[in-house]
Amino acid sequence: MLAVAVFILVWHNRLFTCARPTNYARQVAGVPRYVLDYAPLVYLDTREEFFPSDMYAQITNTHPEINLTTIDNPPEPLTLSNLHKLNRYGRNGRNVYLTSNIPVTSGPKWLTGIVPDSTGKTNNAVSAAIIINDHGSGLVDVFYTYFYAYNQGNTVLFQELGDHIGDWEHNMIRFESGKPLAIWYSQHGNGQAFTYNAAEKIGVRPISYSARGSHANYAIAGTHDHTIPDLNLPAGLIQDYTSKGMLWDPTLNSYFYNYLVNTTSFTSINDSPVGAMLFKGKWGDQQYPEEDPQQPPPFFGFWKYVSGPTGPWDKQLNRTKICPENGLLCIIRDELGP
Repeated sequence: MLAVAVFILVWHNRLFTCARPTNYARQVAGVPRYVLDYAPLVYLDTREEFFPSDMYAQITNTHPEINLTTIDNPPEPLTLSNLHKLNRYGRNGRNVYLTSNIPVTSGPKWLTGIVPDSTGKTNNAVSAAIIINDHGSGLVDVFYTYFYAYNQGNTVLFQELGDHIGDWEHNMIRFESGKPLAIWYSQHGNGQAFTYNAAEKIGVRPISYSARGSHANYAIAGTHDHTIPDLNLPAGLIQDYTSKGMLWDPTLNSYFYNYLVNTTSFTSINDSPVGAMLFKGKWGDQQYPEEDPQQPPPFFGFWKYVSGPTGPWDKQLNRTKICPENGLLCIIRDELGP
């Protein structure tokens, strides 16, 4: 009986922490086959508490504010199709924050997201947007953007800092004539690039490790210190943690778009709602002021709760190099490492 119980426990753990989606992704009308065949698979950390989330749920559980004040008579009802209408407010939308209807300190359930099932799918949730930028002459950049309702900040000297509602992360793969050349992993203010050949894979699909809480993307499992920008070390003051927990296949629940460089706009593929991509505001609360009871006292000038992020439009979708153009050296590594 003991042996049977052990077998069931082992099988249960294999099923829910090591499930394997298919090596090749499903195909979608209007999306080049290689875009999905080589789409990243994402390992969530074994201790993750905030999972990929439904983009529309972020709208239904929030309301638009500017300067901590609710916008009068916003478009109703707000949807992913008309979200860009908020761009008519507050500096073309840039001062608009999708603010939680329930205080964050009460732990709203919607912030925890959706745990992927054994196939890697977030059921009843669209948790990703795949954006194609065709440069011409066979050169194509594909952005695989991932949405989480909550970002849990890093713990520094026993203080949790940098939490915010809403979290957009991404990988980008550069293709030439349908063949993957290199892959970018977003990490906080910067990230890392590797050749496609160097990346860990399941079949032909590269692996991205999502850090516990922060959801920064890494090419390997382990501890990642990001105290110094553009330098990952195996230990340090500000650490991310990645491991082989739940395996998420973002292609199973994604919207799809083409990015138009000349107009900095988007076209829908397969009836994906364009308004969500055009929205210039923030996908979460504005940083709570010091007098807000939700906001703990600052820790050496750093706050526990900061403002929510901008959406995929702000990920430098038209790059010359695989890396964003931020003044830092663009290194494309041909071996896996920190």
